[in-house]
Amino acid sequence: MYYNNKIVWITGGSSGIGEAMTKQLNEAGATVIISSRRMEELQRVKNSCKYPEKIECVRLDVTDIAAVNQTAEKLLERYHRIDISILNAGVSQRSLAADTAFSVDKRLMDINYFGAISVAKALLPTMIQHQLGHFIVISSLSGKFGVALRTAYAASKHALHGFFDSLRAEVHEHNIKVTLVCPGYIRTNISMNALVGEGQKHGVMDQNQNKGLTPEAAAKKILRAAEKGKHEIAFGGKEVIAVYLKRFFPRLLAKILQKERAK
Repeated sequence: MYYNNKIVWITGGSSGIGEAMTKQLNEAGATVIISSRRMEELQRVKNSCKYPEKIECVRLDVTDIAAVNQTAEKLLERYHRIDISILNAGVSQRSLAADTAFSVDKRLMDINYFGAISVAKALLPTMIQHQLGHFIVISSLSGKFGVALRTAYAASKHALHGFFDSLRAEVHEHNIKVTLVCPGYIRTNISMNALVGEGQKHGVMDQNQNKGLTPEAAAKKILRAAEKGKHEIAFGGKEVIAVYLKRFFPRLLAKILQKERAK
């Protein structure tokens, strides 16, 4: 019953995990606001939901900070509060650091990190006023350890952990929760849309990605963890083991990742 009658805003709600969470929250009785840059895809998601009348679609580019603030203001005028903010908008990377233009590094940070915290900052004052709120932050296992071809992506996800772990300590007294989500391989188009050295799309479905969990299975794990008030959750396949190797056997993990890169 945690999500029943809640007002939920999902960024990056037009596909993948965002779409799957939208449908599950819709069936759980939530009013769901979904945003992304692609209005036609948002409408498709809305029309595929069981109760489309409880879905609102909002076109938004999270790198446009002024637009984020304006959107938050309009949503708060309409709904008076946002109970749960699911910060899901993001893009991945498939390029070596030496081959990646600085503009691509910056774009990854603008979308994955600054886009997320801009939404959070826009909602925080009202959450504090109502003494209620929950940020569900979609990070990645790359937020726990770095691998080749993901330098800027891993940096942006590590940054999310620094910000939202600190935020949790600041807003706990206001009954505001933070759940950091670290998925492994999920069967979405994230590798297809990943940026390469000059900013173009990778356009290839990675083999590991194609064998990953379904977005629906990932969404269930995320929403269940948030309902339980978990501070952080990591899930996926055998790649999750790397989280523990990083903590207890970092040199071993480094050797494994170097061998993987050499293949």
